[in-house]
Parts: sequence; structure tokens; C-alpha cells
Amino acid sequence: MLGIRTARTSRTRLLAAVATAALAALTLTACNDDAGDAGGKGTSANSPAPTAPPAASAPALAAPAPAPAPATGAPAATGAPAQTGSPASAKPSAKAPAAPKPPSPADGKAVTCEGSVTKTVAAPLTRPVNHLLLTVTNTGSVPCYLYGYPAVRFGEAQSVPPVIEDSKPQAVVTLKPGESGYASVNLSATDGSGGHGHTETSLAVYFHGPSGNESVGAGSNPSLPAKGLYIDDSLKVGYWQQSMDDAVTS
Repeated sequence: MLGIRTARTSRTRLLAAVATAALAALTLTACNDDAGDAGGKGTSANSPAPTAPPAASAPALAAPAPAPAPATGAPAATGAPAQTGSPASAKPSAKAPAAPKPPSPADGKAVTCEGSVTKTVAAPLTRPVNHLLLTVTNTGSVPCYLYGYPAVRFGEAQSVPPVIEDSKPQAVVTLKPGESGYASVNLSATDGSGGHGHTETSLAVYFHGPSGNESVGAGSNPSLPAKGLYIDDSLKVGYWQQSMDDAVTS
């Protein structure tokens, strides 16, 4: 009987020790969990909620650095970007109107009489003396206009002689194909009062345009007598005339 009681007592003590060890293990585990929750992921129900740290204020933006001053002699920069090409929306600049095309024989309209559509003949006159008659014939297929007066140049003269204003006709001389116009040239003074008299053997005739201030087209080089013509400082020309009589009496 004594052995049985001793065995029971030992068993009871062993069970009590095991129970005590298990309870201690459970208590230790609970403490560790609470400590982990407090320092790690969560907080206990009685722990105060952590206060969020104050938001950091946004840093102030630095003011843009001023543009460097342009070099001496260079234009100052503007706020607009430089254009490297014409924008698509830009309108093209208006073109200057084309100059009107002068009429030509192919148009069938009257043209200005000049060397390419006429033939010029120079003939000395006996009356009035010291005069030369220029005859211009229209060799083209359309009418042409003889404007103003002939611009004549004897030899290597640097200027043309003045015109006799009293000889100006009432209207512009018009030559139909095959017709002729006329002008006289006063070569020298009949009384010998002209200065710098000399003889010339070549002559060039140029034609004026509608304005009367410029030569147009080609000139003409009518032949002169082999002995040449005597001219002096009294050299003058008359306006183109429709008839020979008007030319020699002007």
C-alpha cells in the first residue's frame, strides 16, 4: 500500500510540474506577442494612437536666373522665340504687279516706230540750204507711231542736238505699213555764224517712246554722202511730220 501511494504522489507531482511549465510557456508567449505588437505592426487597444509627424513644408522655388546680357553689337533677345522658317499660317507677300507688256507686231496692234520695223534714209536738201531730210518708212506688218523727234548723233558726239519747238505737230505721226514720216535737220548756220564747224561722215538715228524722254528699240544708221556733211553748233532737228512739206518748212 505504501508503494502505491508513493507512486501516485510522484505522478501527481509530475503532472503538476508539467502543468506549471505549460502555463509558464503560455504566459511567456503572450508577453512576447504583446511586446511584438507594441513595437511592430499593431498597438494594443489601450495604447494611444501614434501621432503622425508634421508634413514637411514644400521648398520654395528658386527664382529663374536672369538671361545673360547680349554681347556688344548683338540685338537684345526678345520674349518671342526666333522663327527658323515661315509659319504655315503666314500669308505670302503680295507680288508687285507685272509691267504691262509692250505691243508687238504679232499682236496685230500698232507699235512704236524704231529701227527693227522701219528703214531710214538721209538726203541733203538744196532748199532750204544746209538742211538734211530724214525719211522713215514703215517696213512692218502693223502700223507704228513716230513719237517726238529723231535723236540724231553725228560721228562720236556725246549728246543729241536740241529740237525746234515751233515744229511740233498737232498729233502723233502714225505710219501704216509702207507709209513714210519725215523730219528735217538744220546742219549749220547759213550766214556762217555757227562755231566749231566740222565735217562728219557717219550718222545714227534713234527713236523716242511715248514719254518722249528715252530711246526705244533699235537705232538706224542711214548712209551719208561720201564727202560727209558740214555741221556746226547751230545743229538742230525738227519734229517728225506726217508729210514732207511740213518737214521742210518747219
